Amino acid sequence: MQRDAGGFVFNLILFEPEIPPNTGNVIRLCANTGIGLHLIEPLGFDLDDKRLRRAGLDYREYASVAVHPGLEECLQDLGSPRLFALSTRGGTRYDRVQYRLGDALILGPETRGLPAAVLQSVPPGQRLRIPMREGSRSLNLSNAAAVVAFEAWRQSGFAGGL
Repeated sequence: MQRDAGGFVFNLILFEPEIPPNTGNVIRLCANTGIGLHLIEPLGFDLDDKRLRRAGLDYREYASVAVHPGLEECLQDLGSPRLFALSTRGGTRYDRVQYRLGDALILGPETRGLPAAVLQSVPPGQRLRIPMREGSRSLNLSNAAAVVAFEAWRQSGFAGGL
C-alpha cells in the first residue's frame, strides 16, 4: 500500500483555521481514520484552547497533528503530494475524482475560504466542491472535511481500517 512520507494514506490540510471546535472535530476525524492533519499558521486559536480539547475529546493523543508556518513548507514536508482544494468555488464534484493514497486535501478558513491565490495554484480538475441546495452558502468546515475524507478513504478500500 502506497502511503505518503509521513506514513498516512491521506492528509488533511486546514489553511489558517479560525474556530477551535471545528479543528477539534477534524482532529477526532483524523484519529479515527488514520489521516494526517496539518494546520497552516496563523491559527485563530491556541492548540491548548479548551474548546479545541472539548471538541476533540481525548483523540488528540491518537492523531498526528503538525503545524506549519506556511503552505509551501507543509507541501514540502509531505513530499509534494497531489493536492485537492475544497471550495464552494470548485468546479469538480468531490465524488467524481479518483483519489490516490498519499493525496492531500486542503480546506480554507471558516469565514472566508481559501484565498484566490491558493485556489488558483491548484489545477482546475483538483478544485473540488460538495453539492448543496441552491442558495446555500457553505457547509461547516469539519463536516466538509469528513465528507471528502471518507470518500477518499472509501475509494482506497478503507486502507488501514477495520
